[in-house]
Amino acid sequence: MTAAVDDELWSAVGDPTRRRMLDLLLVNGIGTATSLSEQLPVTRQAVAKHLAVLDRAGLVHGAAAGREHRYRVDAAQLARAAEQLANVGSSWDGRLRRIARIAEEIERQKQKTHSSQQRTRRAK
Repeated sequence: MTAAVDDELWSAVGDPTRRRMLDLLLVNGIGTATSLSEQLPVTRQAVAKHLAVLDRAGLVHGAAAGREHRYRVDAAQLARAAEQLANVGSSWDGRLRRIARIAEEIERQKQKTHSSQQRTRRAK
């Protein structure tokens, strides 16, 4: 995957309404803009626009069924998104551990300096 595809993917799943739509599609297996709008606090037109974003990101695929499109989740693309999220989480865990070690070292240095200053004052 290229960075542009990743950006589009994460932009698509970054919206809470689109995440809820993915949840509904996963539970129901299939859905239309009309059926999803009946379960969400947004209009059918807004759902259709959200579905278009999810479709461009490859997270759902629609097939014409009369006047509507029936959408399904692309399990492989959703699995890739979950894997990327796990990788990002792992990367941030490492960064946070390094930040914690640096903060602990700074605190130790402060305590060491403070103790040294107190000994110097007592010696005077």
